Amino acid sequence: MGAGMQTVIEPAEEPAVGSTSQHRSPCCSLYHHAVELVGKRWTGAILLVLMDGPLRFCEIRELVPDVSDRLLSERLKELEAEDVVARRVYDETPVRVEYSLTPKGQALKPALTALKSWSHTYC
Repeated sequence: MGAGMQTVIEPAEEPAVGSTSQHRSPCCSLYHHAVELVGKRWTGAILLVLMDGPLRFCEIRELVPDVSDRLLSERLKELEAEDVVARRVYDETPVRVEYSLTPKGQALKPALTALKSWSHTYC
């Protein structure tokens, strides 16, 4: 190219109206269900403290101090129903109950760890 000559870049062809979504995957209901489950108030915190091993109800409450007993119980029941948390009752006096992550719950570790790291960087 000589002095004073400019390179002209032609604009990309505009996609037809509505065609943008043709190249993207739709948000599936399974993804939405997973985000809603983990994103419920206190659920992420409960899962984080259980990542290090089984805990009793009172220990979870200590590690997630702002959660009420009622809400903690509700979240643990929801997570148990989803097979993310297991509840184990020991036949002792007094009865001892521990909560732990199931293999399905353990599979959330990379996502929870990444979210925790992201929060430390950006929040």
